Amino acid sequence: MFIATLLTNPACPVLDRVTVESLRNAWGGGDAVWLDPGVAAEFALEAMPANRWDVWQGLQGVGVDLVVQLAEGRKKRLLIADMDSTMIQQECIDELADEAGVGAHVAGITARAMNGELDFEAALRERVGLLKGLPEEVIGSVIRDRITLMPGGRELLATMKANGAYAALVSGGFTAFTAAIAGVLGFDENRANTLGIEAGVLTGTVAEPILGKAAKVQALEEISARLGISPAQAIAVGDGANDLGMLGIAGAGVALHAKPSVAAQCDIRVNHGDLTALLYLQGYAREDFVA
Repeated sequence: MFIATLLTNPACPVLDRVTVESLRNAWGGGDAVWLDPGVAAEFALEAMPANRWDVWQGLQGVGVDLVVQLAEGRKKRLLIADMDSTMIQQECIDELADEAGVGAHVAGITARAMNGELDFEAALRERVGLLKGLPEEVIGSVIRDRITLMPGGRELLATMKANGAYAALVSGGFTAFTAAIAGVLGFDENRANTLGIEAGVLTGTVAEPILGKAAKVQALEEISARLGISPAQAIAVGDGANDLGMLGIAGAGVALHAKPSVAAQCDIRVNHGDLTALLYLQGYAREDFVA
């Protein structure tokens, strides 16, 4: 048995009954269940539709995401999330670079690295090198003044944890940021890279080994083993090429507002919904959300 979920941006609820019922009828699905009127609905299917990607493409044009997945085991016991452009709306290294006067240059490198055009570790070393001499105190001001949370993150964490799930923030960014974001959102643990700092200034170096694509996979496997579950019982979310490994082995790997080359390699693509999409995909209705 499969479940087809249609969802959209809660800030602009454009999902209508005609769209849902028309697709349900075309695919011979079960009764439609509204998880959140105007925002998310689902129905059961006996088989995976052969034309799902054609339908997906058509719905993208009207601001609706479509996901078809196995019904069994949808509710997950582990959330493993990327941070930059996933749990927050910025790339932390780009914000630091802007403070250092090299913002545009570093942002260009970041975009290419996240799109898989550059080796992640080499690109990180290059970008960190351009931050040499930046006062350590700038980190705190960037977190305070420049970083904003991705919509839906608080509900995602609170709801999954209230239902017994464990949450880990695993980032190719920096511990100074993940510690702050993990604390605000309620992650149980966080892993990231460590910036070199001496005498109150950034040294332009990052501690080795660098947490990249392989380390995210390792984190998912280690945490799953520690919890006594399999990676199939995890939902992972990210947007960059360095997230593809963990997205590929998690039971549900969600490409959230991802780079096109990244999304193309994922079965679950959320381009319009926010982080609450991860709750709808697990079958949670709006009234189940924990504030």
